[in-house]
Amino acid sequence: MTPLALLFLLAATLAIWTLPRKWAPVPLLAGACYMTLGQGFEIAGLNFPIIRLLLLAGVIRVLVRGERPLGGMLGMDKLFLAWAAWALVASVFHEKPGTTFQFHAGMVYNALCVYFLMRCFCWDEDDVYRLVRITAWVLIPVAAEMLYEQLTQTNLFAMFGGVPDEPAIRNGRIRSQGPFAHAILAGTVGAVCIPMMVGLWRRYPMSAKVGLATCGVMVVTSASSGPLMSVIFSLFALAVWKWRHLTRQLRWAAVIGYVMLELVMKAPAYYLIARVDLTGSSASYHRAALIEAAIAHLAEWWFAGTDYTRHWMPYGVPWSEDHADITNHYLGQGVKGGVPLMMLFIAILWCGFRYIGQTAQRLRGMDPEREFFAWSIGASLFAHAASCVSVAYFDQSILFLYLTLALTAVLKRNWAVEWHVNPKAEAVPADVTAERSWLASPSAPVEWPDIASPSGRDPGTVRL
Repeated sequence: MTPLALLFLLAATLAIWTLPRKWAPVPLLAGACYMTLGQGFEIAGLNFPIIRLLLLAGVIRVLVRGERPLGGMLGMDKLFLAWAAWALVASVFHEKPGTTFQFHAGMVYNALCVYFLMRCFCWDEDDVYRLVRITAWVLIPVAAEMLYEQLTQTNLFAMFGGVPDEPAIRNGRIRSQGPFAHAILAGTVGAVCIPMMVGLWRRYPMSAKVGLATCGVMVVTSASSGPLMSVIFSLFALAVWKWRHLTRQLRWAAVIGYVMLELVMKAPAYYLIARVDLTGSSASYHRAALIEAAIAHLAEWWFAGTDYTRHWMPYGVPWSEDHADITNHYLGQGVKGGVPLMMLFIAILWCGFRYIGQTAQRLRGMDPEREFFAWSIGASLFAHAASCVSVAYFDQSILFLYLTLALTAVLKRNWAVEWHVNPKAEAVPADVTAERSWLASPSAPVEWPDIASPSGRDPGTVRL
């Protein structure tokens, strides 16, 4: 570890331990955006890059302070634990269970720490707004550096290792990647954050403008089709806001449309992916062929994953003799833990969409600004879900996926508190959630002495 990286680690760890709860996510975001996976320590054969060390510091903080997610466990929390448990159990069925268990344990550690730490640090809607604003400003240096790569063909983050000195060039296009392991991942981070920046516009226009400019630079300088498609999907999700009362019909229309394409196309409908090339240098055919290969070899991996996918494609990858390039996060989950792990991951995403739908529906007609902000978080999650078809998160960019899922859970819990307190109220402020007393004793009843019940009587004690 370089002296500069060590200094950053010490400062970020101190910040996590001392900052107020609402600012505690800042060092974690900084660690993901300003440090590469090349900086860290190897302890007892386990690799701990800086982002993992910062997550450990966060875990120590919440244990020492007794911080916990507001309101106890949600359905998504339980799904995350089930996903983590199966990921560890599935490693037993691989050829090298010890090595596989170690790898899966690292994956589980990253996911659970990011998700539950964000649940601990974000209690209400104001915290969600604050975290999105923080993200907008934290990404500025990353976008500036990626633009610098375009001008000089030099990656400044190479001083920390883990990324090349010079960005890749494909078909004459410079593909900036900043601190991330691949240009596609760098662009994807910018793309999936765009909807959240749009959601800030009414309340925090300056942060929204900064965030949109920053994320736009990251997408464009990555010179990759995947991030551009993610932007298109995110903008589509935002546009559906106008017809949000028809989301059920739109979902059925999408399913019926896909079935119709299967009937009229010679190739499987997912081969439409192969026709997408927005930069002239896309590997879109590979992504479609990979899905077909995974289906053809389903018997090899359906139960607990597989250790060999090289024969799925006519070409391999330089970093492994046993695998093809699994550029699909859903299939990546399947390769690691079979159909059960993949379906649990999809269930987590579905739960996030359900939370956003419930929150937006209950806010409908009460506060359009808050409703649209919740919708924008859902649009960001939709962009993540679409991106997972064409990219496998394998570096610190995964933080942004689990962060988004955590925000859907926070919004769900925040509105549940308001709804149980006064179901007929018009946009009850989030500051009446009595979060301090609840967090101190989540099993204890919450007192609401200042809010009248619909019948006009004091609601007294409310148990959620």
